[in-house]
Amino acid sequence: MPSHTRPPIRLVSVNTVPDRAKKVIGAVIDNVKDKYDIIHVGNSATIEGVKPLLESTQPPPDILFCASMWTPEEQDEIQKIAKETIPGIKTNGTPTGLHTQVGPDGIVRYLVERIDDILAQK
Repeated sequence: MPSHTRPPIRLVSVNTVPDRAKKVIGAVIDNVKDKYDIIHVGNSATIEGVKPLLESTQPPPDILFCASMWTPEEQDEIQKIAKETIPGIKTNGTPTGLHTQVGPDGIVRYLVERIDDILAQK
């Protein structure tokens, strides 16, 4: 396989504002496109929707991003659901309230700076 052919990385988000999730993740994808081919394949606006979203997404997603509107406890629960539903899925919880502090551009920077570490999770 030529080196420029990379398997796409399938990402789902958990964000109560789906349009914001699309914009922020779209910007992250754009920022890392030289390194990774990431596709945003879905968003759940509720914790209850996480498991059905993960189960219905085929092939299964590789990463789950939790947005900053969830409390640390909710983020833990979301990431636990993800790992129980799809063993080996990589997860990231954006610190609670970060969007309020730094805005969407700050969230994009935060995720771009951490994408290597997120993808390196075991």
